[in-house]
Amino acid sequence: MTELPLDQVRTLLAVVDEGTFDAAAAVLHVTPSAVSQRVKALEQRTGRVLLMRTKPVRPTESGEVVVRFARQLARLEDEARTELGMSGSDEPTRLSIAVNSDSLATWFLPALARVPEELGLCYELRREDQDHTATLLREGLVMAAVTSSPEAVTGCSVRSLGRMRYVPVAAPDFAARRLGGWPDTPLRDVIGDAPVVAFDRRDDLQDAFVRGLERGRGAASSPRHLVPTSEGFVDAVAAGMGWGMAPEVQAAPLLEAGRLVNLAPDSRIYIPLYWQQWKLDFPALAAVSEAVASAAAEALDPVRGA
Repeated sequence: MTELPLDQVRTLLAVVDEGTFDAAAAVLHVTPSAVSQRVKALEQRTGRVLLMRTKPVRPTESGEVVVRFARQLARLEDEARTELGMSGSDEPTRLSIAVNSDSLATWFLPALARVPEELGLCYELRREDQDHTATLLREGLVMAAVTSSPEAVTGCSVRSLGRMRYVPVAAPDFAARRLGGWPDTPLRDVIGDAPVVAFDRRDDLQDAFVRGLERGRGAASSPRHLVPTSEGFVDAVAAGMGWGMAPEVQAAPLLEAGRLVNLAPDSRIYIPLYWQQWKLDFPALAAVSEAVASAAAEALDPVRGA
């Protein structure tokens, strides 16, 4: 028994999407007992536990493989229905994409604007840190992602987009107030106790910059403000709440206007970005991929050696 029965696969996906067996039963118009029996039958067929029976339920690593297959199957079915003229003209093709906040705030939306309008696409964007967007791909929650990982998720292709430049910036009054005698005093001697603005608890760009200034130092200052939007992050730094690493393209207008100063004009941190997508022949996804690659080539630094 090597085949995966489609009713069981679709049932597993419904349970994951709805969070409980009862909710999936309501969506599928069957009893909760039928849902439970289908999931158990699929687990027996695969020889693996596919769901963690928590609230809400969560797929196991093996379950993620089946869920990803179910989403790809649904996408293929939609494409076939469209080509056969079985879909109404008011049903646009929807693409789910994971993208990091800094790309979303700078070059990514103009990239989507390059996709031909006649394709009639609708986008569902999931904002996530570039180090974690691949997780959404792995779980089958998105069809494509901007990620920092060059290692392809199973069932996906990967291509390099380029590198995003980050520079250490602060408001002029903050620099005068909290960075001592800078710029006459070396930055590494005064930045250690200065408040920091970070995107979230996983954001370690500021720590990486400080470690580069002073080897052996573990991290930036512990007083830090967490501002989880790219625009809000830069606004918080410009307001004098702390210093932070901002995308150079985003900081450039504020630097030119004198609202920010570059604390280390000769220092930058580069974050490589990659585009990963399902290995399926979707014309719409291929068009988005080309638009993203083209816009990234103009907005990002090329990868060394590429």
